[in-house]
Amino acid sequence: MQLSPYVVDKPGAFGPVTVAPCLGYAAIVRLAYSGADLSGLMRGLVARVQGPAVDPGALLDLATLLICQGGDLAAEGRLMQASAIAMQKTYQISHGSGGGLRILALVTAGDFMVNTPLDFLLHGSDARLILHFVDAQTPDLADVPPHDVAFMAIGESPETAAVLARIGDLLVDWPVPCFNAATARVAGLCRDQVSHMLAGELALFAPRTRRVTRDDLARALVNGPRDAFGLTYPAVVRPVGSHAGAGMQRVACTADLVAWLRTTDAEHIYLAPFIDYQGADGLYTKQRIVLIKGRPFASHMASSDHWMVHYLNANMAENPSRRAAESTWMADFDHDFAHRHRMAFAALQRLVGLDYFGFDCAEMPDGRLLIFELDVAMIVHDMDDAAVFPYKKPAMQKLFAGFIAALTEA
Repeated sequence: MQLSPYVVDKPGAFGPVTVAPCLGYAAIVRLAYSGADLSGLMRGLVARVQGPAVDPGALLDLATLLICQGGDLAAEGRLMQASAIAMQKTYQISHGSGGGLRILALVTAGDFMVNTPLDFLLHGSDARLILHFVDAQTPDLADVPPHDVAFMAIGESPETAAVLARIGDLLVDWPVPCFNAATARVAGLCRDQVSHMLAGELALFAPRTRRVTRDDLARALVNGPRDAFGLTYPAVVRPVGSHAGAGMQRVACTADLVAWLRTTDAEHIYLAPFIDYQGADGLYTKQRIVLIKGRPFASHMASSDHWMVHYLNANMAENPSRRAAESTWMADFDHDFAHRHRMAFAALQRLVGLDYFGFDCAEMPDGRLLIFELDVAMIVHDMDDAAVFPYKKPAMQKLFAGFIAALTEA
């Protein structure tokens, strides 16, 4: 596919701006997820990057492809991404006919967990996704192209705190509807602040999470951590800013905690009590739900015999009974799970106050929702094999349609 920069010349709230078309991360990740041979795509992108004139869209796509590979290639991809952004701040990904809603997404550099996964959420639509890269030094947003609706897509992390603060200032009195423009609320989705925000809500349970420094924790271990941090065992520790269970561990005693500290060089650590949410069937079950303008949508449900549940490590494809449970959960979601936890969802919408966000949760025996994490950048997709997960695509299409409808009605 030959793509080259062009000028957006349709009327809008802003003037014409040069935009570089690209394939986009969803198209590339879908290929990688399916196990497709990426060598041809790699060669084509490399050829377009090598000249005679560098195609910035190809450079950004090549960066994405390398980030998908992980390891040293991912590090190289991030450097290449920075080069692409230095050349060109604005890119466009066309879905379907490309004649639908024009969505401006304010994004920042990083991997797939940094920004809201809009490219996946627009699958099956005719939308045009306009990516405009910003950072903490962005002077203004006068150079964005015409658009129908905007989306502040940057997620919470230690690395994005400064850019969130800057973009929040620039979005004041934005002339078109802008989702998640309240960047201070996004910045408040760190684990310790979330646990504080949800404390006292009768329909929710968020274990008290503390953010501590490595040195403070080491000193507390000498002086008595129970007095210093209210630490009780078992506990869960993880590096601040980590995702997908990276570096997370359950510790049953001080010796376990000391041993864990030897395995990580993290300077800042989240510390929380371990909550045993194992069900009567012996499995740990975790649900991912998205709230769009306050309306809940099912994303996935994974069950595992291990307490640290992630969809990719839960062996759902090898367990028909677990898939059957997820299928039933999705099919009955609106009149069962969502109905039973409507007070919890209402409380989350009221407290978080964002147009779009997701959360991972589990049901407690007393009927409350145990909240693991709140985030605007959780991966939401429909890439699972339809032959193995025939129930997933209809549920995800419903979520995607709800997302487009909310943007259209804004």
